[in-house]
Amino acid sequence: MNYDYHDTRRDETGETLEEAHAGDEPLALFARWMEDAHARSGEEEPTACSLATLGHDGAPSLRMVLLRSVDEGRFVFHTHFGSRKGRELEGDGRAALCFFWSRLHRQVRIEGRVERWQADRSDAYFASRPRSSQLGAWSSPQSEVIEDRDALEALVAETEARFEGQEVPRPPFWGGLALIPDAIEFWQGRRSRLHDRLRFERSGEAWSRVRLAP
Repeated sequence: MNYDYHDTRRDETGETLEEAHAGDEPLALFARWMEDAHARSGEEEPTACSLATLGHDGAPSLRMVLLRSVDEGRFVFHTHFGSRKGRELEGDGRAALCFFWSRLHRQVRIEGRVERWQADRSDAYFASRPRSSQLGAWSSPQSEVIEDRDALEALVAETEARFEGQEVPRPPFWGGLALIPDAIEFWQGRRSRLHDRLRFERSGEAWSRVRLAP
């Protein structure tokens, strides 16, 4: 069957994104936009973003993750290191993030390389998670084939018994990954598809900024 979605398009009515407003520091602009997303957009998960990675065969894969912090200029999220994304990032190390806040008519695209976050910081974040999430991290062989839901529930029950009456430590196969940005693009939707696009690229410790055609 064929589906035609052309009637669903809408004209963007967002704000402007001028160079004078953007400034010269993309991380500062990202912080302002993230604050807007929390305060103004009404998005249920404003820190949700798509994460693109490359497989060993060069094929791309994409999934949603939650940004947990921007720390020392790095964009930090957490995962099972043995998951598909974990394995792909161990291999290639390059990735891209994309945030989309529809009510603000904004996107942010971030490209760079990924490295493991400091173990002590991963420990601290893991300790702050609900106990059920801690047990889930131990229980799930993320991205592996399992027989059915009952098999997963059985793994959770085994983990609950294992850690009954004690704190749940961070699994050695689970922790933070930090994307070190080489490029950050800010996209502000405008009328008639004449959007504002400002792209920052890193050169050493400095950033350069250009405007891209929509």
